[in-house]
Amino acid sequence: MRVGLISDTHGLLRPAALAALRGCALIVHAGDVGSRDVLAALADIAPVRAVRGNNDQGPWADALPADDVVQLGEQFLYVLHDRAELDLDPAAAGFHVVVTGHSHRPLHEIRDGVHYVNPGSAGPRRFTLPVTLAELIVSDHGLDVRFIDLTPAG
Repeated sequence: MRVGLISDTHGLLRPAALAALRGCALIVHAGDVGSRDVLAALADIAPVRAVRGNNDQGPWADALPADDVVQLGEQFLYVLHDRAELDLDPAAAGFHVVVTGHSHRPLHEIRDGVHYVNPGSAGPRRFTLPVTLAELIVSDHGLDVRFIDLTPAG
């Protein structure tokens, strides 16, 4: 199963991001969505699970949870916007993946058997950071994470 991981769109959904997410079974947005239109466009591609980021405000954003648990077969994902607000031990809680955003920095590390993934920012470019999203491949062989660079040329 291919799961798209995206964060920090801040209201900008690039055509390259939409193209990269086509074929995903699910899209997980780790917050700072920016508008309900972003979620609607993503939902045209696949089912969407999204959490509220620190910049998501208004009635549409109030409907988003601060965190979420997503089950993919035998794998459990814990999703929240800011990793600094992680107030549980993911390994002890039985999570296999923690998906966050906020820093705009793509990251994949494994600690205590848990994959920590920040897909980076797919929205407006911030400083010299790349514009990225990620895909999580869930298979009988385990989990694999791949980053997709959306940085415009030039």
